[in-house]
Amino acid sequence: MPGMEHFLYEKRGPIAIMTFNRPEARNCFTPEMIDSFYACFDDFNADPELRVAVLASTGDKAWCAGGDLDTMIPAITSGRYRINVDPTKRVYSDIFKPIITAVNGFATLELILGADMCVASRNASFALGEVRWGMIPAGGSHVRLPRAVPWNISMEILLTGRPISAERAYDVGLVNRLVDRPEQAVEEALKLAEIVAANAPLAVRVAKEIAVRAWEHEKAFVLENALFQQVRNSEDAQEGPRSYLEKRAAVYKGR
Repeated sequence: MPGMEHFLYEKRGPIAIMTFNRPEARNCFTPEMIDSFYACFDDFNADPELRVAVLASTGDKAWCAGGDLDTMIPAITSGRYRINVDPTKRVYSDIFKPIITAVNGFATLELILGADMCVASRNASFALGEVRWGMIPAGGSHVRLPRAVPWNISMEILLTGRPISAERAYDVGLVNRLVDRPEQAVEEALKLAEIVAANAPLAVRVAKEIAVRAWEHEKAFVLENALFQQVRNSEDAQEGPRSYLEKRAAVYKGR
């Protein structure tokens, strides 16, 4: 499958290990990597032998810095690539097997909030930077983040677009375990995965399913998606990526 060299997939007993493997580009994902990402999670979800997933990265500069604008913008605007969004669901919404993220360097919170546990090294930082480019994070963050941390912390992250440190993320509850060195993040995540995988698989899966479905967040995702369309179709949403590609400061007009 195209993109698999940049998104690795390994099955180690009951544990699936998925790895962003594009460190030279801060592990930013291309359209092909998105396809690989979803294909691997579909396989993980369908394989009865797999009980837990660990989502890691190569390199220590960035876990995943989000979408690669140089490839994503031309692919989407030209119509060569379309992201099909079910307004009732977001990434991981229908995966009831546990997912653990192992984070080094800079990370977009979008792909972490929908997972279940996070292990981070002290060199990690976390952000949702879309407002800086005239956009908003439309992967469920407006629903998930305020439920994960206090309101004022979630608003700081959403409205400033600036990163928070691993230590602060740990203090406010976004990170479960904090390790000193980058290479320890995957090691600690695998230890946590082994503990979970040793438990009764049906009980673990149903425990997560109850927790996810009890949120009843589908309507909230529909609201996020509807308002995202307003932002996506705005002049500012065109100006932000354009300014990035043209290497200049954005000029926003609020429309």
